[in-house]
Amino acid sequence: MSSRTAPTGRTITIRRAVARDAKRLTRIVRGSGAYEGRYATAVAGYRVGPDYIEAHRVFVAVDADGDEGRVLGFYSLVLAPPELDLLFVADDAQGRGIGRQLVAHMRSEARAAGLDRVVVVSHIPAEGFYQRVGAVRTGTVPANPPAVPWDRPELEFRTSSQ
Repeated sequence: MSSRTAPTGRTITIRRAVARDAKRLTRIVRGSGAYEGRYATAVAGYRVGPDYIEAHRVFVAVDADGDEGRVLGFYSLVLAPPELDLLFVADDAQGRGIGRQLVAHMRSEARAAGLDRVVVVSHIPAEGFYQRVGAVRTGTVPANPPAVPWDRPELEFRTSSQ
C-alpha cells in the first residue's frame, strides 16, 4: 500500500483491490462520462468481477482523508502479455492527479514484476492523458464490432523511467 498527497492536499492511498471492491469498480466503469454517447457500447454490461480481481493485479486509489475507503479510481495490470487493461478515475474525482498517481504506481508494479514495457490500448479520448504521463504511441488497434466499432490508439509505457 502506498500513500501520496494529491495536488488538492488530500491523501490518496493506493492498495490492492479485493473481491468486495468489484461492484464499486464496475460502477466506475459503467458510469464513466468518457463512455457516453457513441462510446457507450464499449462499457454497457461491462463487469469487473471478483474473479477478474483475483486473476490480475488490480489496484484502487482510495481517499484516505475523507470518505473512508471511497474508491476514487483503479487500474488493472495484466502480466502476460504485459498490458494496462483498465484505468479509470471516477468522474467526480478527476483533475486531482489520481490518474497520474495510478500510472506511476502501475509502472512501479510492472518494474517489480520484471516487465520493461506495458502496452495500453487506449480509449480515444484518453490518448492525450496517456501521452502526458509518458506513454508513446506505437500503432492502432482495428475496430472490434459490435462492442468497439472504432479503431483505437495503441501506446506503450517503458517501465525503466518515471
